[in-house]
Amino acid sequence: MGVLPVPAEVCAILLDIEGTTTPIAFVQETLFPYIKENVKEYLRAHWEEEECQRDIGLLRKQAQEDSSLDGAVPIPLESGSGEEELEQVIQAVVDNVHWQMSLDRKTTALKQLQGHMWRAAYATGHVKGEVFKDVVPAIRKWREAGMKVYVYSSGSIEAQKLMFRYSTEGDILELFDGHFDTNIGSKVESESYRRIATSIGCTTNNILFLTDVPREANAAEEADTHVAIVIRPGNAGLTDDEKSYYSLISSFTELFLPSST
Repeated sequence: MGVLPVPAEVCAILLDIEGTTTPIAFVQETLFPYIKENVKEYLRAHWEEEECQRDIGLLRKQAQEDSSLDGAVPIPLESGSGEEELEQVIQAVVDNVHWQMSLDRKTTALKQLQGHMWRAAYATGHVKGEVFKDVVPAIRKWREAGMKVYVYSSGSIEAQKLMFRYSTEGDILELFDGHFDTNIGSKVESESYRRIATSIGCTTNNILFLTDVPREANAAEEADTHVAIVIRPGNAGLTDDEKSYYSLISSFTELFLPSST
């Protein structure tokens, strides 16, 4: 690793979150366990609210689509027959959420509920978004050099913004020029990176994508996007072929911008 020169045509840096700006351990050991441990209490507290009912509606629709899958958990409709029935429906939602999370599914329905739960957790101080120490100083330097900085994560845009607004480094949301989630497409499909470039108003060749996942790097590269793989503590290991093929960095400070000469 060491210094990685950024190609002169790059004017936008696109960042993954988990394993790139943020330790995988934070997502796996803080964010996801918070959902599992608190979903029943959250549903009981917010059940009558319109937003919560929209979340339940999406989860119920997803459950119907998943009905043929092994282990799928249906969510029954309420008939309004009392507290006992309500508890049964809430438990069905809880079981459905736990089932989806056990399979690491990224359905819009699941992500939406998670985002609303994390919003409450961040706002009350129960959770703070964790970022690696090199991230904020490096992004400030990139922006001073005229770079645009964007985020592309499988987590919802709302969840992304919460993580950076309530971070261990304070409110750093202003450092980002825009956010993308899987509504623009899967991170392992090259077309997603073409759509992002169109949205930003540049070509894919003007973007440098930083990720810890070779499949994502490969998809971006197929779209003629520049890529580098980020090596962080806790990230999955790379094969020898991946190590020799991809540009690797272990810190954002290792990127050398042409304008910094």
